Amino acid sequence: MTARRGQSGGRAEDLAAQFLQEAGCEVLLRNYRRRAGELDIVARSASVLVVAEVRTRASNAYGGAAASVTPAKQRRIVRAASQLLQQRRELARLPVRFDVIVVSDPDAGQPRIEWIRHAFEAS
Repeated sequence: MTARRGQSGGRAEDLAAQFLQEAGCEVLLRNYRRRAGELDIVARSASVLVVAEVRTRASNAYGGAAASVTPAKQRRIVRAASQLLQQRRELARLPVRFDVIVVSDPDAGQPRIEWIRHAFEAS
């Protein structure tokens, strides 16, 4: 990954976290890493635990950013979320929702943010 791409991804995660906070969510964790996978943002929205995968792309070729959350990526996210819930029992009592937040042009003056709720389910 190039440094520019990494910076753009970090900026997208910052924008997504800010977006969630402005939407009334409490951001609990960012970049929760485990061997099983990584969770970009974990937030609480009322009585729901939101696990949000942040995606950004320079173009919509190949289906765009949302389409890049493949079944394999979904499995890694679900495994990491499971590990989090084992560690943090107080969070395990909440229903979990898996969302995708797409940030288009994160380095632009007016980036576009799309919040896809219930993007996938734990299987």
